[in-house]
Amino acid sequence: ERQLKILKKVVKRFENGLPLKDIAQVFEILNLCAEKLHEQEAFTEPVCELIQLCGLPFHKKRLSDEVSYSLTVSKSIAQLGYLMRVPSSQVRIQICRCIISFYNVEPPKKLLSGYQPTSANYKIQMAELGGLAETLVLSLALFENQLPEKLWVLKALQYLSSSGENCRLMLKAQAASRLCMHLNDADPSGQLVFRSSEILWNLLENGSKEEVVNQLSNLECVHALKEVFVYLLMHGFRNYDRQLRNDLLVIATLIAENPAAPMIESGFTKQLIVLATFTEVKIPNPLVKGLKLTYSYEDFELKKLLFNVIGVLSKDPCAIQLLSENDVMPALLYYVKPNQKPGFHDWSAAQYEELQLHAIAILASVAPLLLDKYLSCQANTLLLVFLEWCVGQDPFFGQGNSFHGTGGRGSKLAQMRYGLRVLRSVVSLGDDTVNLNLCDQGAIMQLLDILKYAANKSKEIEDAILLEIQADILFILSTLCENDLHRKELFCYEGVDMLIPFMQMDPNKLFSGLGHSRLLFTALDCLWSCVIGCYIAEDSFLEKQGIFYLLDLLALKQKNLSNIILGILVEFCDNPKTTSHISTWRGEKDQTAANLLIQLWREEEEDLGVRRDQYGRVVDMKRPIVSSFQKQQEVIPMPANCPSFAIVEISENIRAKLYSLLGKLGFENLPGLSATDFVTLAIIRRYLDFKTGEVWNELCAELKEEFKPVSSDEEALKVISEVSEDVGGMVAALQTEMLESQQHQELREEEKAYTKIHNAHKQREVVKKSWENFLARTSNYEALKKAKRLQEKSIEASRSKPKSQNVAVHSTDIKGLGTTIGSGRLVTVESTPHQLIGGPL
Repeated sequence: ERQLKILKKVVKRFENGLPLKDIAQVFEILNLCAEKLHEQEAFTEPVCELIQLCGLPFHKKRLSDEVSYSLTVSKSIAQLGYLMRVPSSQVRIQICRCIISFYNVEPPKKLLSGYQPTSANYKIQMAELGGLAETLVLSLALFENQLPEKLWVLKALQYLSSSGENCRLMLKAQAASRLCMHLNDADPSGQLVFRSSEILWNLLENGSKEEVVNQLSNLECVHALKEVFVYLLMHGFRNYDRQLRNDLLVIATLIAENPAAPMIESGFTKQLIVLATFTEVKIPNPLVKGLKLTYSYEDFELKKLLFNVIGVLSKDPCAIQLLSENDVMPALLYYVKPNQKPGFHDWSAAQYEELQLHAIAILASVAPLLLDKYLSCQANTLLLVFLEWCVGQDPFFGQGNSFHGTGGRGSKLAQMRYGLRVLRSVVSLGDDTVNLNLCDQGAIMQLLDILKYAANKSKEIEDAILLEIQADILFILSTLCENDLHRKELFCYEGVDMLIPFMQMDPNKLFSGLGHSRLLFTALDCLWSCVIGCYIAEDSFLEKQGIFYLLDLLALKQKNLSNIILGILVEFCDNPKTTSHISTWRGEKDQTAANLLIQLWREEEEDLGVRRDQYGRVVDMKRPIVSSFQKQQEVIPMPANCPSFAIVEISENIRAKLYSLLGKLGFENLPGLSATDFVTLAIIRRYLDFKTGEVWNELCAELKEEFKPVSSDEEALKVISEVSEDVGGMVAALQTEMLESQQHQELREEEKAYTKIHNAHKQREVVKKSWENFLARTSNYEALKKAKRLQEKSIEASRSKPKSQNVAVHSTDIKGLGTTIGSGRLVTVESTPHQLIGGPL
């Protein structure tokens, strides 16, 4: 009794809150009292009162006290979790109430003299630091059959799980699996499932999602989750029950994403598939007997979640058989039809549209896995009819409210987008039966019509969805026509005209982020697959100046484009008309195709780190075209069926394509090349020889690594290596000769230029001297007389001597004339030049 009186005095003293400096002593008292509870129940009340004091705000004297006492306080608060071992329901519940009070802080009724309360989040931080959440989770094992205590602990954990650190501690104690395994425990109040699901949600959001899923991916947890979900589905009638059911379904979906989860073994997978499709197809299953969905928002969400589960399960190969047996394909194809009013059952138009788009989106994932069902349900026909409706004039206005309906408001673009996705996913498998079935129904011409429709729409407004639609159509056409000449001929009648605008795309749009880059790539792929190999289509493309547009794109020098364009050009060169188009092309500043190709070669070698001198000449005679990466590779003996670095390198850059293309054009008489281009061309011309020598060098190195060749083989290898080196030296000598010839040519042109300049200066001097003489005659009379005498003397000297003395000679001079210019009926008077007087007089 004396001890109890002392405890009451302690409680009375700290009734307004515990000072930080006294917390350690109070908890020591609390622990001593807890030990006595095993023998004397009289200590229950004071222990509860002391725990209640811990729920009140702590008091500090200085601002630094929170940091100074943090270790002591965190250890003390952690003791609350250990006190859950006390066999008293009243104490356990009081501990949970105390923890909850950390999050519902009330200001103290009265402050201790000279003290102030700690910050609002101080206890929460100390609980995290002390690891209270982990201890509390572990304490659940102490009272599995005591529902009130369990519910209070769950309520406390609900608050604690609001922080990431507490979630980490709870997961460390296997909180997810501990909670999920007991979802089915008896609970008339229904709080057990609600609070457990809330904690699981918090763990998913604030903790490690992967860790939560791993803890739930065992047979016991999945079975418990399945039983609770089915119970709520069949017997839940309140709005709250439906919401809880949907929350559990989301958790089940996350578990289904884990391949290791025993969803099939537990029977949960089959139940979810049946529930997802029972309203569209009638399956005799006791689970859905008498089950009806209302048209409430929660049931609408359930339907979408079940569709989503189908998409998740389709990624598991083991679930494919169940998807096939339970008629998932017919159920999803039910929505591949024109929208009508009213919609499915009593769904609103917006809800039906959202379900429709969701179902078609899931169909794109499921259809490639269930091809037999896809064909037996005539899905190709349904999709083509559906796409025809999408481009038709039927008055339909999409709501565009959902994720899948993005960009489709007021139109059928969302339906078209997902319908084409289904075709794309099926066609990409390359199954001959599916593709033949499509083409026999006129899919190629219909797809071209849709492409034209989308292209016209795209001219009005540039939208990412329209670009995606066009890209998908081009991909489908590429796959259908790739290896079939007849289909290429069908394509060429309208398809070539459709491809040309894509080649004329504004280069600035490639970086807009809307999808122009992807669209251009699919257009180029379509050109390669649908045009090349069919002379009718090729000639049509050439007539429409398609090669010029390809070279314009190549001139952008974008690496991601260059490779595919060069491949297309090389293939096109099998058509004899192509080379003349390439040779005719002119780019900016009158650039020729040959000059462009050689520039690309130089840039590619610079990126590869190939050694060249300042003039572009060969430096390494033994390995003239080896990249820096190849030089770093060690010699690794490989079997004959494995390509070496020298072979693999061919497909990793564009040099082989440039060599092939220039070879098609011919290495002689290429227009528009400079001396530097000719130097580079000398290397390109010998590319095949250099590559052969490179392979032989690898072969020699591998042989020396594995064993020593016999003398005759070693001699042969030496001769082959020398031949390769001689080719490198010959090319280097030719390059030097070209550069010297160019230098001499430049010197001659320089001399001609200087001669021209000298003659121009000389002529100016003559003109200047003539003007000075003229000026002297007009301003100096003595100079005029002297000039007159010289003129008369010159005239006299130029006259021929008379042969006969008897012939009369008539003078041609005019007496008294004071000019030194030739006399005539008209006299031209030269005035002072404008540049000397600054303008006209």
